[in-house]
Amino acid sequence: MSKGVKVIFLGGVGEIGKNMYALEYENEIIVLDCGLGFPTDDMPGIDCVVQDLTYLVQNKDKVRGYIITHGHEDHIGGIAYALGQVPAAVYGSRMTLALIENKLREHPNVKAKAIVVKARSVVQIGNFSIEFVHVNHSIAGCFALSVTTPVGVIFFTGDFKIDYTPVDGQVTDLTRIGEIGRKGVALMMCECTNAERKGHSISETEAGEQLDKVFAANSDRRLFVGTFASNIHRVQQLLDLAIKYNRKLVFCGRSMINVTDTAIKIGEMRLDEKERGRIIDITHIGNYKDGELLIVLTGSQGEPRSALVRMASGDFPKVQIGANDTIVFASAPIPGNEDAVNQVINNLIKCGAEVVYESLAGVHASGHAYEDEFKLVISLLNPHYFVPIHGEYKHMKKNVALAARLGVNKRNIIIPDLGDVLELSMNNLKRVGCIPSGAVLIDGSSSGSADASVLRDRQTLAEEGICIVGIGYNLGTGEITSGPDVATRGLLYSDELLENMQEARLAVLECLKNANLNLAKDDIDEVRTQVRRDLQTFFQKTVKRRPMVITMLQGHK
Repeated sequence: MSKGVKVIFLGGVGEIGKNMYALEYENEIIVLDCGLGFPTDDMPGIDCVVQDLTYLVQNKDKVRGYIITHGHEDHIGGIAYALGQVPAAVYGSRMTLALIENKLREHPNVKAKAIVVKARSVVQIGNFSIEFVHVNHSIAGCFALSVTTPVGVIFFTGDFKIDYTPVDGQVTDLTRIGEIGRKGVALMMCECTNAERKGHSISETEAGEQLDKVFAANSDRRLFVGTFASNIHRVQQLLDLAIKYNRKLVFCGRSMINVTDTAIKIGEMRLDEKERGRIIDITHIGNYKDGELLIVLTGSQGEPRSALVRMASGDFPKVQIGANDTIVFASAPIPGNEDAVNQVINNLIKCGAEVVYESLAGVHASGHAYEDEFKLVISLLNPHYFVPIHGEYKHMKKNVALAARLGVNKRNIIIPDLGDVLELSMNNLKRVGCIPSGAVLIDGSSSGSADASVLRDRQTLAEEGICIVGIGYNLGTGEITSGPDVATRGLLYSDELLENMQEARLAVLECLKNANLNLAKDDIDEVRTQVRRDLQTFFQKTVKRRPMVITMLQGHK
C-alpha cells in the first residue's frame, strides 16, 4: 500500500464551478468542498451540473468527511447529491452549515451529521489533521485549510482575498498563514480565479462607500440593488444604508429571502430589534414613496426567472420598472454570463430606468485575490510544491507563472486536469493515474451524463425541430388505410409549410412503396427506421435541416 497522499481532482480545475477535491491516505479519504456548476447554452432544460462521483461511490467505506470552505453554490451546491450516495460528516462554519441545512430541506431523504468549526480550530480525522484558517471572501464564515498529513502539510486556500477593512472587522489571518509557512508547507493548492488581474482587489468597505454615494444622489428615486444573495457583507452594508437614508428594505427573490433570514437568525447579519420593522414585504411597497424604498434582489447574473430579470421584461406583477427607478448591479458577471447580464441591463434601460453597473461605478468588490494578494500569500507559505485550482486553464497557467517567479521550482509545479490523481510523498509530487470524471446533469429529480441521449435529443429539438408521421394500416394485409399524416414543430416557417408538407407526405408514400416492407409481417421497426432516414434526407435537401422524426404506426383489423 502506498505511503503517499493521493490528491484527487473531482472538479474545479480547467473550469469555473464544480469545485471538489479529495485527499486519500491508505484507507481514509477526506473531501474538500462539494460544489455544482451552472449549465451552459448547450444544455437545454438542465438545472445544474455536478461531479461524476464514481470513484467516491466505489470507495465510500473510506470517506471520513466533507470539509467545506464556505457556502457558495460552487462549493456546496452538490452536497445533497454527494451525501445521498456517499454519506459522511460535514464540517464547516455556522454560516456554511446553515446554508447546507437549507439545501438539505429540499432533499428530505438525505441526512448529514453537521459539525461546526471555528477559525484556528483543529479537527483530527484519522491521519488528517485539519486546521481552519479565517480568510476574507464575499461571504461570511470562509476558511482556508491547513491539512497536516503523514507526508507534510497541504495548504488549500479555498476562495480568498486580503481585505484590510472588511465589513465585519475580521481580516484574513495572515499571522497564522505566516506561522504555517515558517513550519513548512509541502503543497499549496491555490485558487486562481482573478490571477490575470494586476494589483490588489478593492475592499468591500470601499464598495460600500460608492454605494453610499449612489444613495445620496438618488434621494427621491426608488432604488434597486441586484447582488448575490450569499454576499452577506454587501447586504449588511445595504441594510445599514437603508437605516442611514431612512428607506424601507425589501428582500426579493427566494434565495435572497432565505439566505438573509438565515444570516439574521444566526447573527451573521446585524439588525437591532427596533429596526425589524424596516424590512417589509414586497406587497406593501405601494404604501411608500419612491424615495422611501430600497429593494435588494436576485438576478444580477441574468438568471432566467429571477426577480430582476422578470422585472426587466415586464413579467413581475408586483413591480413595474419606470423612469424614477435606479437599478444598481452590485456584482460582476460570472464568466459566461456576460451576454445575459447585458440583455437585462438593456431591457431595464428600455423601461426608462437609470442603471449603474460595474463598468460605470465601483459598486462591486471582488471576493477573489488579485496578483499582489497571491504574491503575499505564496511568499508567506513558501510551498515546496504548487498546484493551481479553481479556474479555467488560462487562470491556472497565469498563477503557475506567478508561483515560479516567487521561487517555486518549475519542476515542482503541476497543472492538473479533471480526473487527475497526484501523489504527494516525502520527496516527490507526481501524477499516478486518473479516475472517472466529468459532468453529471441534474434535471429536476432526474440525472444523467453529459453525453446522454436525452440531452442530444433536446439539442436536436432546439436546433432542428421535430416531424411526426402518423400511418394507419391493416393488420391482416399490411395495406395503408390512412395517412401518412405529417406534422412539424419548430422546423418550417409558414411560407414553407404547405408545399413542403405535401412533398413530405409523398416522400413517405414513396418510402413505403419502395422499401418492400410488409407491415403485416411485423416489419414495424424497419418501417420506422426507413421513414426516419428518408424524411431526414428529404428535409436536409429541401430546407437544410435534419429534424427529429417520430413515426407512429397504428394497426387495426
